[in-house]
Amino acid sequence: MFPDPAPPELAQALDLAGYPWKAAGTEADITTAEPDEGWSGAVVVADTDLEGAFAICRAVRKADCALEPLLLLVNGGQLDALEFRDELFDDFALTPFHPRELEARLRHLFWRAGSGSRPELIEYGELVLNLETYQAAIEGRPLDLTYMEYELLKFLSSHPGKVFTRETLLSRVWGYEYYGGARTVDVHIRRLRAKFGEEHAGLIQTVRSVGYRFGQSRWGV
Repeated sequence: MFPDPAPPELAQALDLAGYPWKAAGTEADITTAEPDEGWSGAVVVADTDLEGAFAICRAVRKADCALEPLLLLVNGGQLDALEFRDELFDDFALTPFHPRELEARLRHLFWRAGSGSRPELIEYGELVLNLETYQAAIEGRPLDLTYMEYELLKFLSSHPGKVFTRETLLSRVWGYEYYGGARTVDVHIRRLRAKFGEEHAGLIQTVRSVGYRFGQSRWGV
């Protein structure tokens, strides 16, 4: 990724999407920081240093093994400068970007190039759980979850539309040897809803006299 240090919002978006990355500020850095398995792609931010970004693009394109895919991030005032430079990048996105848009573009680029392992994710609407990094986000906003909050959310979101009793959740999430009462489940559900925010609190629904359900049932109720 160019530049070094990486823009915080970009670093956060890549972390949440589960993509490992390193920052490089110069052509020499690209060589010295290259991992043993080689680079699998590049994100080049051009909105503050267009010529420097183009120089980096040329460097990775002329390498012994030309680096692909390459995503260029530009601002709206730089669009005209991209004309006749299609050979320097595979796709571009405008800054400021939405984390979900960035993730979608990267996913498409890696799919098209047939490279780059896709992190294991659970996605439901605006909610994303990265099962490799134990991170979660909603609308690109990181959720600060405890271990058990994450485990409960992971279990529920892995079975959208299905209703679970409190006892089932205790045994499946906390384990059979956990002696806490049903109130433990209620407390964690309440905390998850609070962290989702009012707009998304309804992702976890209470089914009266039964338990809880994540998302909509197949009947939409």
